[in-house]
Amino acid sequence: MTDNYLNLVNSGPAGKLAKKLGLPRPAVLRRHHQGAALVPGPLLVLGAGAGADSLACELLGWNLDVRRHARPGEKLGAVVVVLENVTAPGDLGAPILELGQAVRQLARGGRIVTVSRPVQETTDPAEAAARQGIDGIVRSVGRELRAGATANGILLRDGAPVQAASGALRFLLSGKSAFVSGQFITVHTSGQDSRQDEERPLTGQTAVVTGAARGIGAEIAAVLSRDGARVVVVDVPAAGEQLATVANRIGGTALQLDITTADAGARILEHVQQRYGSLDLLVHNAGITRDKLLANMDAARWDSVLAVNLESQLRVNEALLASEVFAATGRIVCLASTSGIAGNRGQSNYAASKAGVIGMVRSTGVVLDGTDRTINAVAPGFIETEMTAKMPFATREVARRLSSLQQGGLPIDVAETIAFLASPGAAGVNGQVLRVCGQSLVGA
Repeated sequence: MTDNYLNLVNSGPAGKLAKKLGLPRPAVLRRHHQGAALVPGPLLVLGAGAGADSLACELLGWNLDVRRHARPGEKLGAVVVVLENVTAPGDLGAPILELGQAVRQLARGGRIVTVSRPVQETTDPAEAAARQGIDGIVRSVGRELRAGATANGILLRDGAPVQAASGALRFLLSGKSAFVSGQFITVHTSGQDSRQDEERPLTGQTAVVTGAARGIGAEIAAVLSRDGARVVVVDVPAAGEQLATVANRIGGTALQLDITTADAGARILEHVQQRYGSLDLLVHNAGITRDKLLANMDAARWDSVLAVNLESQLRVNEALLASEVFAATGRIVCLASTSGIAGNRGQSNYAASKAGVIGMVRSTGVVLDGTDRTINAVAPGFIETEMTAKMPFATREVARRLSSLQQGGLPIDVAETIAFLASPGAAGVNGQVLRVCGQSLVGA
């Protein structure tokens, strides 16, 4: 659905009037386009020490215009702040205040990314305070930025070197992360491999996307195909015609299947094995809503939502992880929701299912630690879909503006994040939930 207000305030006269009246002025976001530069201008690397120096050298190898000090008056495409060695709150002042000056020079659609270490990995109170302080800084700066700019962080786990951040950093700097802001991605050394064909990083891989007949699922299938994957699209028999259309459009194959059946996992594996030999990626996108206030909730609404959104994923994952058809480097990406983080009126069943997905991902991530397989979740916020188009006008407008980016996301934003988690550059990302919500106030 088109956001008419966004288009209006980005036209000349209406934009000036909105500014004069103090109205929200959401920017047109910088999204990925084939052939576009990774960063729209020079990239500034802040921070002292060998880690900052080595990362600056690596970024030069990406053919970026890298600075260690900003030049007066120039527009910066991105700022990367390396804070891996902070040991006390006093270590934050100099680099963060320098970042504050650089923010003034940030271009439209610019990116700010910090690189630091998790607070859970230190027992020193001062060091823990400094590391947690970075969390507050990133989330606050994200709310201060304008013109479609975003702020995110990367956490280096288990003593990982700064170079381990490269896969996540490339994603966060790019237009593919347009609707991701105020978020942190944790990476570790094990399995980390950012060497990939940046245009088609999934070449040679086989992916399955459930709930792919339309909407976000169809967009996920298209992006995975664009990135080189052979895609099997799955949906219920009633959506067979739409499913076939999606499969034909992306050159994939279609599998009509009710994923709530006991043998759904086995049938997916059989289909993939017969056609492609092995499965590299499963995207659990299928989901339904049956909204009702809890006081009016009945067993049919409750059971159907839990069956599709959560219980089916548990059964299919169990089948995958026990099968040799699922690759040793296989990826599972699940669709959660900000409703599962913050709850939502009239959605106790849906919120339970999506919170359950988050719990499942974190628990399974622990099981997969030390292997080359990963499982992660994407939690969308307000996304412009057929479902949100049916919301009452006032409710829809409020939901759009309740984020730092002051607009709803698009299905492509969810798809790009899933494609990143499926890529070689995300080999060190496991058991995490990445919000795609424009830094929504919901669940903040």
